[in-house]
Amino acid sequence: MSGTYGVSVKGFQRSCARKASGKAALASAMMLGSVALAPVAIAQEAPEQIPLPTSSDQVSPDSQGQRSEGEIGQKISFEANEVAYDSEGETIIARGDVILRNEQASVRADEVVWDRKTGAIKASGSVRFVDRAGNQVFTETVELNDAFEAGAMDELLLALRTGGRLAARSADRGEDGIVSLNHAAYSACPVTDEKGCARNPSWRITADRVMFDPAENRIRFEGATLEIFGTRLLPLPGLALRTDGSAESGFLVPDFRIDQVNGIELSGEYYARIADNKDLTLGARVFTEAPPLVSAEWRHFTEKGAYQITGYATNSRRVANFGVAPTTTNEPRGHLFANGSFILSPNWTLTGSVRVASDRTFLRRYDISRDDRLRSTINLERIDDNSYLSIAGWATQTLRIAADQGQIPVAIPAIDYRRNFDEDLLGGQFQLQANTLSLLRTEGQDTQRAFAGARWDKKTLTPLGQLVTFTGLLRGDVYNTNDTLSTVTEAFRGNEGFTARGVATAAVDIEWPLVGEAFGGTQVFTPRVQFVASPPTRNLDIPNEDARAIDLEDSNLFALNRFSGYDRVEDGARVTYGMDWEVNRPGWRVKTNIGQSYRLSNEEEIFPDGTGLSDRFSDFVGRTEVRFRNFVSFTHRFRLDKDNVAVRRNEIDATVGSQRNYVELGYLRLDRDIQTVEDLPDREELRAAARITIGRNWSVFGSGVFNLTNEDEDPVFAPDGFEPIRTRFGIAYRDDCIEFGATWRRDFITFGDAEEGNSFQVFFALRNLGFR
Repeated sequence: MSGTYGVSVKGFQRSCARKASGKAALASAMMLGSVALAPVAIAQEAPEQIPLPTSSDQVSPDSQGQRSEGEIGQKISFEANEVAYDSEGETIIARGDVILRNEQASVRADEVVWDRKTGAIKASGSVRFVDRAGNQVFTETVELNDAFEAGAMDELLLALRTGGRLAARSADRGEDGIVSLNHAAYSACPVTDEKGCARNPSWRITADRVMFDPAENRIRFEGATLEIFGTRLLPLPGLALRTDGSAESGFLVPDFRIDQVNGIELSGEYYARIADNKDLTLGARVFTEAPPLVSAEWRHFTEKGAYQITGYATNSRRVANFGVAPTTTNEPRGHLFANGSFILSPNWTLTGSVRVASDRTFLRRYDISRDDRLRSTINLERIDDNSYLSIAGWATQTLRIAADQGQIPVAIPAIDYRRNFDEDLLGGQFQLQANTLSLLRTEGQDTQRAFAGARWDKKTLTPLGQLVTFTGLLRGDVYNTNDTLSTVTEAFRGNEGFTARGVATAAVDIEWPLVGEAFGGTQVFTPRVQFVASPPTRNLDIPNEDARAIDLEDSNLFALNRFSGYDRVEDGARVTYGMDWEVNRPGWRVKTNIGQSYRLSNEEEIFPDGTGLSDRFSDFVGRTEVRFRNFVSFTHRFRLDKDNVAVRRNEIDATVGSQRNYVELGYLRLDRDIQTVEDLPDREELRAAARITIGRNWSVFGSGVFNLTNEDEDPVFAPDGFEPIRTRFGIAYRDDCIEFGATWRRDFITFGDAEEGNSFQVFFALRNLGFR
């Protein structure tokens, strides 16, 4: 490859013509990794050694049409098409596809000459040297000693196993074992195309000198410069790489960005590899319109598990309150995120995470996260073949401007135990469950709950092919509640003090799969009917903490309890009916279902109007999925009003295309008219994203989120029917070893000091250098 140091074409590239030969084909197929000019083990294939009577060193005599085999110095075995022995000069000459090997390394060459007097071994002609880790050296000549250590080489190529190539004008090995490569170039890019023809790599690093330490598996560059598409761009002082695939300490490529609030941003990081199982990354972001931001990330892999800790810190202006006349203040701000998982024994595991922020706008202003809540958790679990135990706790920090942190509960402890019994009970499976939960608030209702229950399930197949499932459930609950008047929604409060409740449920579920041919494939039509009965339950006497977001969907149509949690139980008797239909043919799959339920008894009203479950007849719910290979994915979920077939829920997710070119659409409309529960507002939203490839390597992409909710659907926030929330557009270049591009994003919502506006970011990544 021509360039700054005039590295020979033999180093990086092989021409199409040379590739046709066996030697060139071998060179063009090699992988990149570290070059340890040290031994590699390759087992000897020779079934037999033929000793010479004049020497303890074994060499098989010349033969016609037969491959010769033997040993050099009783350490290095070899194979060759022709072997000659000069007794006067004490020289052994092997020619024709010569292979030398010992327990640590191998060399393949056209000719090998061994001088027994000096112990020197010289290999010439399309030499390939392979070390223990599978790294390879390609050159025309190499000198070895009888310890199989390489000496001087010219015009060499080092194919590093971990994915890189080093080409150099010359190389020498010092007495300390360190290999010095002069006027070298490195790249992780392919240097041949699909047809094997030579091509220039997208990027490379040229260096005056490259030092390789095989004992440390480390390559260090002196006078290194990064070149992209043949243009020298960036000096890289102190650059070093690991040849065993592990990370190396050093600076990472900086990021550049322009933001509406913070101005021009330049960020950089330093990665420190402390040990094989721990590392530290220190970072800093400098802004023209805001004080600097520093960050740190610590990662540690222990004998029991792994954990990481990430933190951000700055001192900047923030919104102190979000009232009619908001005020600002300068104070320390930051974010802490930590998580980990540990295997304490074959049955016990401990997992946990901590996520806290100094204020509600910090993460969004510095584009770290757009979550509207941060949850910290801890969970100790025990799992064996028949039982499960979880002892957990969690705390949530709300980032919503209008939310009251005092109303957000802390759960400690949350204990759940389940046990399955191997022995059949009346032909079915039996499970016991015990659960307790304590929710504490600083400015709201406190609730403690405990229950124990048993469930029995039996599945049977009738002679006509119907799958019948019998279920029985018994449970006893005890609640203790304080400060119920602080809960705004009356239906969620429950009674003050202790309240007990009994729950009993019996159910029969019948499915009848009918299989046949259709549209050149196979179809399965499955009618389904379910009967569920529960005696009247004291639902409104019990606080509702975990079952507030109730909405009839295809996923809970046939559930025993269509509430999402334990605090509400659907009592009375009901029958649910529906059908599933699926057709499969080569490349295609279509699946759809629809169903409805009818309540036989009209017990205590616990379903708000608009949820689809408040009347005897429920709304119709269903789901349709269409798949065509990996090119088309379409999912539609819906709920239709039982009285006028109005669409109460309309949700579409569709993807058309491949990874290179695709269009994604998402649409959601909730028209439920629920006015009594603050957690279930109506809304309408559109999401769109697309990527289009230009040529082989360039692409443009974009995405957007749009609020289509009007004032009638959400009278609290009074939207106008079309409000962009966030849009993004970008252009990128990507090939086998480089990726770069730019993105533009606009936020249309002001969130405290995270103001609406434009941001522009440049990204850049190189393969095998750990830049991203």
